[in-house]
Amino acid sequence: MLPMNYVVTGGTGFIGRRVVDRILRSDPHASVWVLVRRESLGRFERLAADWGERARPLVGDLAAADLGLADLAELGAVDHVVHCGAVYDITADDARQRAANVEGTRAVIDLTRRLDATLHHVSSIAVAGTYAGIFTENDFDLGQDLPTPYHQTKFEAEQLVRTAAGLRHRIYRPAVVVGDSATGEMDKIDGPYYFFGLLAKLAALPRFTPIALPDTARTNIVPVDFVADALVALMHAEHRDGQTFHLTAPATIGLRGIYRALAPEAGLPRVRAALPRAVADGFLDARGIVKVWRNMAVTQAGIPAEILDAVDLPTTFTADNTREALRGTGIAVPAFADYAPALWRYWAQHLDPDRARRTEPGAPLAGRHVVITGASSGIGRASAQAVAARGATVFVLARNGAALDDLVDEIRADGGQAHAFACDVTDSDSVDATVKDILGRFGHVDYLVNNAGRSIRRSVEASTDRLHDYERVMAVNYFGAVRMVLALLPHWRERRFGHVVNVSSAGVQATSPRYSAYLPSKAALDAFADVVATETLSDHVTFTTIHMPLVRTPMIVPSKRLNPIPAISPEHAAAMVVRALVDKPARIDTPLGTLADAGRYFTPKLARRILHQVYLGYPDSAAARGESTPATTAPAATTPLTTTRRPRKPSRPVRAARSLGVPRTIKRTVRVIPGVHW
Repeated sequence: MLPMNYVVTGGTGFIGRRVVDRILRSDPHASVWVLVRRESLGRFERLAADWGERARPLVGDLAAADLGLADLAELGAVDHVVHCGAVYDITADDARQRAANVEGTRAVIDLTRRLDATLHHVSSIAVAGTYAGIFTENDFDLGQDLPTPYHQTKFEAEQLVRTAAGLRHRIYRPAVVVGDSATGEMDKIDGPYYFFGLLAKLAALPRFTPIALPDTARTNIVPVDFVADALVALMHAEHRDGQTFHLTAPATIGLRGIYRALAPEAGLPRVRAALPRAVADGFLDARGIVKVWRNMAVTQAGIPAEILDAVDLPTTFTADNTREALRGTGIAVPAFADYAPALWRYWAQHLDPDRARRTEPGAPLAGRHVVITGASSGIGRASAQAVAARGATVFVLARNGAALDDLVDEIRADGGQAHAFACDVTDSDSVDATVKDILGRFGHVDYLVNNAGRSIRRSVEASTDRLHDYERVMAVNYFGAVRMVLALLPHWRERRFGHVVNVSSAGVQATSPRYSAYLPSKAALDAFADVVATETLSDHVTFTTIHMPLVRTPMIVPSKRLNPIPAISPEHAAAMVVRALVDKPARIDTPLGTLADAGRYFTPKLARRILHQVYLGYPDSAAARGESTPATTAPAATTPLTTTRRPRKPSRPVRAARSLGVPRTIKRTVRVIPGVHW
């Protein structure tokens, strides 16, 4: 027998690469040309390391005219064209599916004719649409509805093959294809996998929890190894040209059957009752505004709304041609319950969208990758040390590279993992290059702590000719933090996990006087986080805003004697950052900030008068007033504005409150009101 030559489209895809592998293993003399897009050559080369030299790339594109192939002379004689390439995504838009599934198939038909080969077209049971009844391998157009662009384009593609004059062809209609029955290997979330996340949440319930499910969402499921084995065997079966083969399971399986098959491996509570089918039908067949709200609810659960329109298969598929052609080969569909545990194990380890969110018991930061900006001193430095001490790998960012190197040396000396990156958050190119470097070298980022900041304490009366104060504070405190989030957001959305901790200020709640440049920049960041958090909830990208009290850092040195409340230590502030990373609340507020919020809402006039008294009692520093003072040195990352000339003021906060006319009861109330953590 002469060696056979093949062209395979979609040969680097989930089904196609297994078909190529089986062709090469079944015929030691076969050669396979794999149609591959130029940008996917890397994937082909990785696969070809196992396939050997008999697999060669054919650079082209299903969506290009004539597949992007100009000269076919290099192919030589080709016996079979195997068309696995398609968009297998029910959520993809019509234009993308039509370009690949319909126009791509049209171009493959032309290629097959030019090569005088036999076309093996991988279609789908989706061509049956919503047909209710028995659908044989000889059936095709029975007036069925085609509910999605995927159903429609797969139908049209098969129609092109069936009506192509003079074309030798065989058609294969796989059912819903899941992972390998032995290893569970799957390449993406699709079909029943969309519901695994909900099942994983049910697994957290006690085993004795009574579960009731309707017998609905019936589908036909086959493992990918069966599809590849059967397809290659059917390709070489004699006298089968012009026939269609159903690569389907003998019977459909419903929600209850899938649940029971997965339950032992997933740790699910037992199903103890059956719900009426009408309960599920009312949900699946929702109309109007009910359907709109239904779709929004399932989207938040990680389930594409399009799935619900095609989740219940009313069709029964026969496979007489397939059984007859495969008789004696030993190729058959295994029972779903036999390989369901392998599917679950692989999904949990490699595909679970929440797998990046799992933490080590008792060590929630162990192994995490945390980016901290403004880490050269103060809160950032203390936070980096605290986070690294809990097992995280810390990426410390600041403009002061020398200070970062010292910090990294300290962390490593204590057994931690840290890496320094000189980065200016006010420079988009610097931020983009730094994020790209971190992801390229270390693979992923779990958390971002936006700590880099600049503070200016100056009354608005002394700022009327200093607009640049407002601009430079916004550049760091707001736009710098936003740059970091925007640079990391695509990575987090793809990974379906990320958390941002924004170090804001309790002064935002209190609207502290003399901070008209600083506090609005923090307030803007608070609003940014609140808005973005509403958009990224389904992507599991979350935000915590810490309304940080005054902290003893180099940034407050110029005005530390001009603030009416005492400062906490950097270590105390770092503990708040650690809590934000571990618990991920939406906000962490202090008792004083909570009281200030309440005062602004319930007694706004009194609150404003108290703050005005603070304004009168704690004046601008000498430098803020434009008076010359001895120079002091402060870190460039924080750029404090002034040096201090100590004014006369009470040394203790309680006496300060009394001197401002604040009732003693308010001071006592601050002691008992907890900060808001939610």
